[in-house]
Amino acid sequence: MSAALQDPYVRRFVNQETQKQRFHGLIHEMTDRCWEACMGNPSTKLDSKTENCIKNCVDRFLDTSNFVVNRLEPMRAGPSASSQPKSSGSFLYN
Repeated sequence: MSAALQDPYVRRFVNQETQKQRFHGLIHEMTDRCWEACMGNPSTKLDSKTENCIKNCVDRFLDTSNFVVNRLEPMRAGPSASSQPKSSGSFLYN
């Protein structure tokens, strides 16, 4: 392990950036899946029904991801984290 990664602040930053990168990759993957599920016959314009389908599909994915992260966060932080107040946001929306 490099000397920079031994610094807890640098390690935390690298972990957060890695999580963000993974999440953005998941968003792209989910958008592709939603596109496939919502697109009927492609045309030159995106009608409102298809646009709403894609938006709702991605929004549900974000809601689900946020729920899972909020449920797993206390387990990852350890038993002392359950007594600490939860933050109002999640790293998912940074």
